[in-house]
Amino acid sequence: MQIGVVVTAGGLGKRIGGEIPKQLVKLQGKAMWRHSAETFLNNKEIKSLVLSVPEDWQSYFIEEAKDLSLIVVVGGKERWQSVKNGIEALPKNISHVMVHDAARPFVSDEIINSVAKVLENDCCMVAKPVFDTVKITENGFVKSTIDRETVWLAQTPQAAPVALLKELYKKMENFPDFCPTDEASIFEKFGIPTRIVEGNALNDKITTKEDMEKFL
Repeated sequence: MQIGVVVTAGGLGKRIGGEIPKQLVKLQGKAMWRHSAETFLNNKEIKSLVLSVPEDWQSYFIEEAKDLSLIVVVGGKERWQSVKNGIEALPKNISHVMVHDAARPFVSDEIINSVAKVLENDCCMVAKPVFDTVKITENGFVKSTIDRETVWLAQTPQAAPVALLKELYKKMENFPDFCPTDEASIFEKFGIPTRIVEGNALNDKITTKEDMEKFL
């Protein structure tokens, strides 16, 4: 098994604001995207890494990444398209892929190693258990309570064999209105069992300025 990684940095992060994509915002002294990219590249399980980026910023990312051994590709309009472009750019010897959000900068080696172990036999996704009580509401009023033991918050990496993902992308051509938010949504759509690897709060996604402040 040869594992590659696609780090998605294709969004512009408009909810954080600023003149540059949030993946380039400095976090603890370096661009956000570099934190996870360097963690993957330094992990012995990972053989290749592709970074998918906004088209207008490709040359900027290439310059920023010139000291790292990775491939920079242009992302697509939707996240899944950015991932597809990244997977297409992986070397031919890569048999399995982990897909990770650049906006989750503090993924750990423990998580990566756990995903790699599960990936030998199953598609998988990292997710965080819910500890708060979860309510369903309607028109501003509580309607029901969900059993929180059954609820997990999706994180990344999410992982699968490369050949399987390519096959599922082909199947998606028959469902033009289907726009998945992550790989697990694709697995679910086509009935592919997906195992959970437990994540943690350090692997949370940075979406807002408030999120950013947690990690400064």
